[in-house]
Amino acid sequence: MGALNPLFVAVRDFLKVYLPKERKCSNHTIRAYRKSLELLFEFVKTKKKVPLHKIKFDMIDRTILSEFLDYLENERNCSVSTRNHRLNCIRAFYAYAAEEDVSAVAYLEEIKKVESAKVPEKLVSHMSETAIKAILSQPNVEKSKGLRDMFIMLLLYKTGARIQELMDIRLRDLQFGKAPKVLLRGKGGKNRYVPLRDNITSHLKEYLRVFHSDADIYSDEYLFFAVRNGTKKRMTEDNVRHFIQNYGEAARKECLEVPENVHPHLFRHSCAMNLYQNGVELTLISQWLGHSDLETTLIYAHADTEIKRKAIEKAVPEDSPLREHVNSERYKIDDEETLKVLCGLI
Repeated sequence: MGALNPLFVAVRDFLKVYLPKERKCSNHTIRAYRKSLELLFEFVKTKKKVPLHKIKFDMIDRTILSEFLDYLENERNCSVSTRNHRLNCIRAFYAYAAEEDVSAVAYLEEIKKVESAKVPEKLVSHMSETAIKAILSQPNVEKSKGLRDMFIMLLLYKTGARIQELMDIRLRDLQFGKAPKVLLRGKGGKNRYVPLRDNITSHLKEYLRVFHSDADIYSDEYLFFAVRNGTKKRMTEDNVRHFIQNYGEAARKECLEVPENVHPHLFRHSCAMNLYQNGVELTLISQWLGHSDLETTLIYAHADTEIKRKAIEKAVPEDSPLREHVNSERYKIDDEETLKVLCGLI
C-alpha cells in the first residue's frame, strides 16, 4: 500500500478533528469549509485532468486558485462576498496544514498571495409583495412536491431564516400553542426563536399532514428531507436553490417585478425590508435575523432611505424649484445621533 496523500490527511484531520473538537465549530460552519474545499478540488481535478486522489499540495498555486475564484463568480454566478468566503475557508485550511506540518508553509505562502476581491457597495436586493406572490403561485400545490416547495419559500419569507437554518430545522424545534414559533440554529452556535406569524401555522400543519403523518412531533427528524436509497436525509441547500431559481424564472414571465436571479437569501432580505417598512425597529430586526452586529442590519435602513429618495426624485418635475433640494447622492449613515435613531436607541 502506498503512502497516504498528505493533502487529504490534512483535510481529514482539519474537518474531523480540528474544527469540531478543537475549535468547537458548529455543523453548518464545518459544512461551509467542506464545501469550499470540495469545490476547489473538483475544479483542480477537471483543470489538471487527474483523479481526485492524485491531487497534491503542489498542484494548487496562486494561478489556479485565482482561476477557481473567477470560476465561482463567472460560471457558478456566486457573489463577490461568496467568492471571498470560499477563499477565507481555503486560507484557514492551509493555515492549519502549515501549523501541523512545516513543509506546508510554502503552500500557505502561495495561497496568501491571492487577495480578497473588493466587494462593490450596493443596496440590498429585495422583492416586492407582488413579486413574492407571483413566485409563490408557481408550484402546483395539488401535488406533494409543489406543496413542499411553496411552503419552503413561504417559510423563508415569513421567518427571514438563512437557507441553512431552514434545512437544519427538526420536528422538535417546532412549538405550537398561543404563540407558535420555531427554533433556528444560527451562525456561531447562536440559536434564536422566530415567531410563526400570519397563516404560517395552517400551512405548516398541512405540510406535516402530508410529509410527517406518522412522525413523532418531538423527534430529531428533519422537517425538510429528501429520500435517498430509501432513507430520509436532510434536504440540501443546493436542492432548494435550484427549484427557487426555476420558479423565479417562470414567475418573471408573468410579473416583471420578479428579479432575474431569485435565490433563497432574497426571501430573507425581503422579510427584513417588510418588517422595517412596517415600523419594526432595527434592534428587533437584528435579533430576528440573528445578526451578531447591529451594523449589518443597517443595510435595510440604507435601502429604504434610497427607495424613498428615488421616489421623491421621480415625483419632482425637472423644472420644479424643489428639484435643487433633492439630494441625488446615496444617503449615508455616518452621524452618531442618526445612527442611534435608526437603531432605536433614542
